[in-house]
Amino acid sequence: MPLDVNDLVAFYASPLGDVTRRLIGRVLRARWDDCRGLSILGLGFAGPLLERFRDQAQRTLALMPAEVGVARWPAQGRAAAALVELDMLPLPDASIDRALVVHGLETAEHPSGVLEEVGRVLAPGGRAMFVVPSRRGVWARVDGNPFGQGQPYSRTQLRDLMREALFSPIFWGEALYAPPFRRRFFLNSAPAIERIGAAIGLPFAGVLIVEATKQLYRPVGVRRLARREAMALPPGLAPVAHRQPAGSR
Repeated sequence: MPLDVNDLVAFYASPLGDVTRRLIGRVLRARWDDCRGLSILGLGFAGPLLERFRDQAQRTLALMPAEVGVARWPAQGRAAAALVELDMLPLPDASIDRALVVHGLETAEHPSGVLEEVGRVLAPGGRAMFVVPSRRGVWARVDGNPFGQGQPYSRTQLRDLMREALFSPIFWGEALYAPPFRRRFFLNSAPAIERIGAAIGLPFAGVLIVEATKQLYRPVGVRRLARREAMALPPGLAPVAHRQPAGSR
């Protein structure tokens, strides 16, 4: 089930959405603490999390899927958002240093195609961060939040998907240990629950966060190396079209 951009905008404008942005943003900031002079792409609905990088990065873009819709981003200044097909990005090869995929992979019709496009636009040495709902988490089982839509992933499923797209994970993290409840008590206690959950490794985080780099060389299987040699045909077995009739000379 695809998300709707109006629902996403309303969610991140709510108190629960603000807590979600801050808790996921802590992990992103710890991994990407210095983005000066880099080009950063947000794919899916990454605008709320891209805000923390705008002042530092050389360029930030927010590309949103056609089935979801597009919202203006940033709210002030020149717009840097566009409506795209996630598996056909209007960007040249090796043009992006960092890619942040949020609310994109779990609702994509062809997630492997999205990963291939991210790998195509990443520059050598570039890194991508994927935020997806966790299959074991409470958030994927509760309606009323965007992580309760689409296909949740286990760590094994996500690792296999990335391996097929030639991505190498370099960091695994989790966030949203607090349940997605809108009562003031849960919102106020969410940061404390997050610290405790991350410290002791609680198994019910709402999202998986994986950072990966692309493999520059595609592995070659053994069977591809075993090429059959073409046999040379004797003159008598040459194709008829290439033989000349007797006495033609």
